Amino acid sequence: MLIRFDGQTALVTGAAQGIGQAIALGLKQAGAAVHVADLDRARLDAFAAAHDLVPHGLDIGDRAACHGLVSDMASVGSAPDVLVNAAGGVRGQTGGPVSAVTEEGWRAIFAANVDGAFWLSQAAAAPMQARGRGRIVNIASGAGLRPSLTGIQAYTAAKHALVGLTKQLSQDLGPFGITCNAIAPGFVRSNPTTERQWQSYGEEGQARLIAGIHTRRLGTAEDIAHAALFLASEQASWISGQILSVDGGRS
Repeated sequence: MLIRFDGQTALVTGAAQGIGQAIALGLKQAGAAVHVADLDRARLDAFAAAHDLVPHGLDIGDRAACHGLVSDMASVGSAPDVLVNAAGGVRGQTGGPVSAVTEEGWRAIFAANVDGAFWLSQAAAAPMQARGRGRIVNIASGAGLRPSLTGIQAYTAAKHALVGLTKQLSQDLGPFGITCNAIAPGFVRSNPTTERQWQSYGEEGQARLIAGIHTRRLGTAEDIAHAALFLASEQASWISGQILSVDGGRS
């Protein structure tokens, strides 16, 4: 099966590091014209310049900014055929007791993991509907299916919300030829946050985590990218509203 995106435009968020970068590179190698977005403009610009991608500084929690980006792309004839919402994360937070959760911390995680995915999907839906085809892929988490290894209540709640949003968008947009699916990655050491989390487990904790994975290895950003490219492809045109766990199997 040959997956190609020739003549298509893709927009990938969270592309300043890790999984977002791997997905952007995969789409580029498969023939897409790739736009990348992130709040970390310096790192994003360096990545885009190295791989001939189009960078956009973006706060995905800002509805107007999200709509503005898609509108700008459409104005030059490159509205996204493929939208990959890979931005998210824990926003520098760590796990703690329920009593310690602040409103600011709670809302910051929802803005990064849910709000942006909806605002961009909302904006991209119109040109996709006009075209009669579109692909939306959300990067959720195993924390969207069960309690999170991070112990961060807001992160677990936000990823569960993203799973629900994926299913709702599939129902709402499916009649227009638009599919919406999500990937629930297992543990991937793809950025400074996950690297700190990995180191915090110590040798015994790391061994326990790997022992609970059927394939007995951690995932890579490329493992997630392969799944994202399939869900964004023409070959996956009758797959929608699904949450694909890419985690090596988990006991």
